[in-house]
Amino acid sequence: MFETIVALATAPIKSALAIIRLSGDDCFFVVDKFFSKDLNNVTKSTIFHGLIKDEDEIIDEVVLLAYKGPHSFTGEDSVEIISHGSPLIFNKIIEVAVKNGARLAQGGEFSSRSYMNNKMDLIQAESINDLINAESEESKKISMMALTGKTSELIAPLKKSFGDILSLIEVNIDYPEYTDIEEANFEKINDFCIDNIKYIENLIENGNKGRIIKDGIKVALVGKPNVGKSSILNALLQEDKAIVTNVKGTTRDVVEGKINLNGVIINLYDTAGIRESNDVVEEIGIKKSINKLNEADLVLVVFDSLNLDEEDKNILEFVKNKEHILVYNKSDLYKEKDDNNLYISALQNDINPLKEEIIKRLGLSKNNYSNPSIANTRELGILENLKEQLLKIKIDNQNNLPVDIINSEIHDAYLKVLSLTGEDNDFDIAAEIFSRFCVGK
Repeated sequence: MFETIVALATAPIKSALAIIRLSGDDCFFVVDKFFSKDLNNVTKSTIFHGLIKDEDEIIDEVVLLAYKGPHSFTGEDSVEIISHGSPLIFNKIIEVAVKNGARLAQGGEFSSRSYMNNKMDLIQAESINDLINAESEESKKISMMALTGKTSELIAPLKKSFGDILSLIEVNIDYPEYTDIEEANFEKINDFCIDNIKYIENLIENGNKGRIIKDGIKVALVGKPNVGKSSILNALLQEDKAIVTNVKGTTRDVVEGKINLNGVIINLYDTAGIRESNDVVEEIGIKKSINKLNEADLVLVVFDSLNLDEEDKNILEFVKNKEHILVYNKSDLYKEKDDNNLYISALQNDINPLKEEIIKRLGLSKNNYSNPSIANTRELGILENLKEQLLKIKIDNQNNLPVDIINSEIHDAYLKVLSLTGEDNDFDIAAEIFSRFCVGK
């Protein structure tokens, strides 16, 4: 039996309305103690209008939505109280609920109960946080496809394929005397591995692109002092975020900003000019720049001349293993231009070539924006691990390992497939996921 939990479901600020959420097997019994209408005979979702009372004291006049389990978000009897949005009022309602038998919910506990009551799987549950944190329409769309179960449908072919091969192998092991049963031979297991590795690789590729749309990317601007990094940042942001002067070392700390480029959030980091410096403060800024550079998904290496000196070459050496774009700023200063180079002028706000190149490097198609994808870090990690397991099974099969060993390996891999949606009942992982949710979700 799940005890009744209570939490504020809206932001804890003064507003026109607030929503207090309760859920639990004895939810109606608890709420009935402090609500003016009788909830004990509720058999379906019902709306009430009445008073919240603490014994004889009226706390607020509210609209109350009663959801009869299992037809609720959590699968349990649930109540949502829509009160006036004064913190004094909604905190008092929560206090009265606790006084009458409820307890304060922990972060993610409502969603956790929904998962435990099979109202959603782990992919859907994780999408709740993604939806809350979405910063673009495109990100919201990716998260909504996961929440509605479309992303989970991508796992169905894997589950069927694994189930089919495991059934075939096990019937061969258990009933070897039946010659009319289809044989789980080398070719069938090899084809099973090849087909699923290919399918998983496609899921990973699309998932990584979906993650770019969902989470955005980190882009660091690096270069010597005074090549125009701060001017480029300001031009991209369309505001004077970073201080621009002729003095070398003006940027002492990482200056951040973000833009929406073709539906992808680009988190920009203008770094201190990377060079040898005797200035203690500037040296701290340079170290921060290097840290931010290591974290970046894409690096914009900025020059203001075609004649690269040692500092420029050192920076190029530093980013050689990172995805990067070479940007030649102050385009009006170049007498001759190489068609293979990317020229811009931040001062004249001529930065479209840079925007176009960033979009090109993202490698996104229309399908990536409109189709579901497994775009969560945990889920992509499982897919990578699953691919490695299948590669090993393929090799073991080619080396003619006994079929019962192959069967055991495929079964272990199948549990990985089920862990994507939480069907393996790994509640330790589920608890870790839900602990990151805000209270009320």
